[in-house]
Amino acid sequence: MTVVFEVLGPVRAVGPAGDPLDLKGPRHREVLGRLVAAEGRVVTVDRLVDDLWAEPPAGAVGAVRTFVATLRRALEPERAPRTPSRLLVSRGNGYALCPSRDAVDAWRFEDAVGAARQAPARRAADDLDRALGWWQGTAYAEFPDPHWARAARGRLDELRLHAVESRAAAWLDLGRAAGAVPDLDALVAEHPWRERAWWLLALALYRDGRQGESLAVLRRARETLVDRLGLDPGDDLRRLEVDVLNRSRRLTAPVHDHDQPWARATAQYERTVAAGSRTGLRSTVDLLRTLAVTGGENLVAAREQRLAAILAAERAGDPELTARIIGAYDVPAIWSRSDDAAQARQVVDAARRTLAALGPAGPDPVRARLLTTIAIESRGTDDPDARRAAGEAERIARELGDPALLVFALNGVFLHTFTEAGGAARRDGIGAEIVDVASRHGLTTYEILGHLVRLQARAAVADPAGADTHAAAAEHLAERHESPLVAVFTRWYRAMRAAATGAEPGTVAAAYREAARLLSEAGMPGLEQGLLPLALLSLRLLHGRPAPTGPGLDYGPYEPWVRPLVLLAEGDRPRARALLRTVPRPPPDHLLEVRWCLVGEAAVATGDRELAGRAHAALEPAAGELAGAGSGLLTLGPTARWLGRLARVASA
Repeated sequence: MTVVFEVLGPVRAVGPAGDPLDLKGPRHREVLGRLVAAEGRVVTVDRLVDDLWAEPPAGAVGAVRTFVATLRRALEPERAPRTPSRLLVSRGNGYALCPSRDAVDAWRFEDAVGAARQAPARRAADDLDRALGWWQGTAYAEFPDPHWARAARGRLDELRLHAVESRAAAWLDLGRAAGAVPDLDALVAEHPWRERAWWLLALALYRDGRQGESLAVLRRARETLVDRLGLDPGDDLRRLEVDVLNRSRRLTAPVHDHDQPWARATAQYERTVAAGSRTGLRSTVDLLRTLAVTGGENLVAAREQRLAAILAAERAGDPELTARIIGAYDVPAIWSRSDDAAQARQVVDAARRTLAALGPAGPDPVRARLLTTIAIESRGTDDPDARRAAGEAERIARELGDPALLVFALNGVFLHTFTEAGGAARRDGIGAEIVDVASRHGLTTYEILGHLVRLQARAAVADPAGADTHAAAAEHLAERHESPLVAVFTRWYRAMRAAATGAEPGTVAAAYREAARLLSEAGMPGLEQGLLPLALLSLRLLHGRPAPTGPGLDYGPYEPWVRPLVLLAEGDRPRARALLRTVPRPPPDHLLEVRWCLVGEAAVATGDRELAGRAHAALEPAAGELAGAGSGLLTLGPTARWLGRLARVASA
């Protein structure tokens, strides 16, 4: 019996005859939706209880188990009694939903959008058109409030908007400019901050022979961005306006993602050495690794084409080739939040499939690179398997005595040191070893990484002189070896340093804004999204001021932890208290301490003793550090000050 799961609209399970299965009540559907959102990962019973109820009733654990048992009967009515479920499985103290990816509309949609990035324009347009047709309304429509649904919905909505833009780009390359205009017009009206949509709309109008309307759209884009959002138009929009005025020949160039210059160059090289050949695939990954460290659109391109190379290697049916293609992309990673979480999961899945295919007898260096890839691409997630993979890769690298493999493995270990607050001393040690090994063996990109790791660690322990030394060392190496992304991190560090050492708030705010302008072109959305508003908020809290209010502030992934403070600043204490009860546990990344401080600030303001106690316990391991300074980007001052405030409320 094949069951199809739908969440791109109401949560449903559909049987092989096309009829919706009877999932009983809304709680049953919410459990199912939560498991779909986990994308095959285990959700513990305790997590399900917390996700289903703001204040769990007595017997909540038993109720969850009853919901799961009922769902299993609905999904597999022919399953014999006391035989294990193959769809909704038990693992440890939790459950996971394990259908094929094609059996879940949201997973299928993600895969379709990812595949379209590498497809020719005609196929991309058709595939995206079909994939967008799978939407039946708002994702997880009947669950507007739970934090897990908001997070999943936000990610899927962003992917849907990207799909609409990519379909329009493909239509433009196919000469269907007029057909692209209505969708793009609706998109910019509903989402006025999407500069790519404005750019495509103006280009579509120009190619449809409507130069005046194209210029009017560009003026409207500028006014909208400045007046409503306080943002200046980006370089692409400014260049397009000049090109439209001058009727530039550039306006006839392909715009579909796969037709960018880097992709054409790579495609030409692969044709020269035989498309899909082992040499071609290995050369492609070498090129992408080089592109990645230069940042900007090259980094974006490298991420996207990397997955295409992995999938091409898998299609060749050679696990060892696939392993080498996956493991060859050993680009250093300093930030613990992925730039493309959906793609990262696909890379991890491919690495795990390849490890299984190789088996325990696979070559140790190859296995270590696959394990490190799993660790790095799983950063920012609470995945114990990924942490174990990092440790196993480090063990293998040390036994082999391979310096390049060791610094790669240590990068994976570093990215999983954020499971609790504090830890600067451990990270400093990791950074010191990376610098030592990399400098002795000419591994420059990792020597830079080691200095950035140490910069963050020294900043966390309030050692600005030490952090300055590592910032200067990283910048010196970056200048010699053309690594422009280093300046992004050192510019942010110096803005944070000014905040930590008591500089005038207006000066610090200006430094943060300048650093954000540099970041906007770096090609690192996992770092950029919501960072500037969060940094400005941290500066206000550092000086005892409330959160800013009003429209135009996009805290991105930090929104759930900021929103209670905004409500308090607006004077809505009851809603702030209620929302605090639904705030998710901070993820294990560089800004874990900052999120706990935000929770703690709201707990202190509302007198929530229980939450103040939780925040105190979470922050206590960082008692001797500056809260958040281990990010190298922003700080909320001495953790000890926060602990004192939280202790007074928790013990009141």
